[in-house]
Amino acid sequence: MCIFTHEEIIIFDWNDVRFFLELSRKGRLTEVAKALKVDHTTVSRRVLALEEKLDAKLFESTSRGYVLTQAGERLLPQAEAMESASASIQDTVGGENKTLTGTVRLGVPEGFGSQFLAKELTEFQRLHPEIELEFVANDRFVSLSKREADLSITLARPQSGRLISRKLTDYRLRLYATKDYLTAHSPIKTLDDLRSHNFISYIDELVPDPQLLYLTELIGNPKVGLKSSSIVFQFQATLAGAGVSILHCFVADDYPELVCLLPAETQIDRTFWLNTPEDIHDLARIKAVSEFLSDVVRRQRKKLMGEK
Repeated sequence: MCIFTHEEIIIFDWNDVRFFLELSRKGRLTEVAKALKVDHTTVSRRVLALEEKLDAKLFESTSRGYVLTQAGERLLPQAEAMESASASIQDTVGGENKTLTGTVRLGVPEGFGSQFLAKELTEFQRLHPEIELEFVANDRFVSLSKREADLSITLARPQSGRLISRKLTDYRLRLYATKDYLTAHSPIKTLDDLRSHNFISYIDELVPDPQLLYLTELIGNPKVGLKSSSIVFQFQATLAGAGVSILHCFVADDYPELVCLLPAETQIDRTFWLNTPEDIHDLARIKAVSEFLSDVVRRQRKKLMGEK
């Protein structure tokens, strides 16, 4: 591997660049060592070797961990390009083998990943036993440029970055409560009736995306007695009879103890987007995951839209 400077071409060990990239992303020697399965002294030695080769200090050690210097910032895009080229080379050479192999990490919203996709993966494992899937279940954006994931499913289409983004699927949410809760509280026949009921919702200041603030969109000023940053927590609390909440139809409709309230008036439609970095979009294992996801949502469209 090489890097171009104004004066010469510097040739060095690609592995040193891997350590540089990991430290730029994780910020701590111990975390890099854990990720790369080496001792932390090896991480330090590799980064120092790269600094000596380039005759430049790439990191500053701070109380927050290691941060890039200006020289490190200049090196970062070239190092990321080398990383992408390395991945492409491995995939091209490995493409001669018909067996798809490797790891694919997918960043996915918590509810969609934990309560929907997890139930669909047996078929993928049967089709592609040599591909290892990793799921980062989080409603916040994962950074594809920093390789926190290889693909991401997001609530909104990203507006920046070298990404290929496409609509994965629409999905629907509605209001739900348990039969026991409804028996114990005043009847709900109109939207105005909802104002006296206890709601379960997100913590406003911790909402990762404004699209999740749909309760205010429906009710205006609801009485929220229980809040959580986790949609799975909200679902379990609703199932326990703690109140009324907005839930994904693809989850709630599987539970006969949950009653859908005012379905015509409280229907909320949203979209999931599938995003992939341009430089790995055509890798065989990435395509396999992308195509599988498309097939799943196509087959499960009625479930996703709450059409029983």
